[in-house]
Amino acid sequence: MVNNDMTNDVLCAGVDEVARGCLFGRVYAAVVIWRDSSDLDKLLNILRIKNIKLKDSKKLSRKDREFLRYYIENFALDYSVDWCDSGEVDSLNISNATFKSMHKALDKLTIIPEMILVDGNRFKKYKNIEHECIIKGDGKITSISAASILAKVYHDQYIIDLIEKHPELKKYDLLSNMGYGTKKHLDAIKKYGITKYHRKTFGICKG
Repeated sequence: MVNNDMTNDVLCAGVDEVARGCLFGRVYAAVVIWRDSSDLDKLLNILRIKNIKLKDSKKLSRKDREFLRYYIENFALDYSVDWCDSGEVDSLNISNATFKSMHKALDKLTIIPEMILVDGNRFKKYKNIEHECIIKGDGKITSISAASILAKVYHDQYIIDLIEKHPELKKYDLLSNMGYGTKKHLDAIKKYGITKYHRKTFGICKG
């Protein structure tokens, strides 16, 4: 993991999204600003003791993500998470809905960063703050990795809460696929049709 969160004393915010490729539900974005390097070292030392690497959220177990969420939210100088629902994804398109969710998360920060570091190769400029897109940034930049983990935890909890509220959604195997287009999810759509939470402009869900 490369720590490039403070470059030449520039305060950087790491940004990442989760669920861009899902057939179902919200797209989530998170932003994380780290404290100074000494606080970061404390966190990384704790993770070494626990034998956990701060990295792309998809490469971590759910248990590790939940553990890391606690430390990220307590060690970060600032963080925020926001989302756009499936209706916004359909009306705006997924790219614009992703950018909107990122901007909404940035709006909620109490500290204004001097630079925004974004996972991937595209971003819509936010206010007058400079940004840099970093391909596979969640494996290179600590704050982006932390943002990836928060976005994943919040997204998955949204799915879990939705299933608890609407048990009939279990037939789409969402607790396993978290909204992605697995075979069981696709088979359920073919059998039962789509719900109001499905993205109607995505693949098999198109009317």
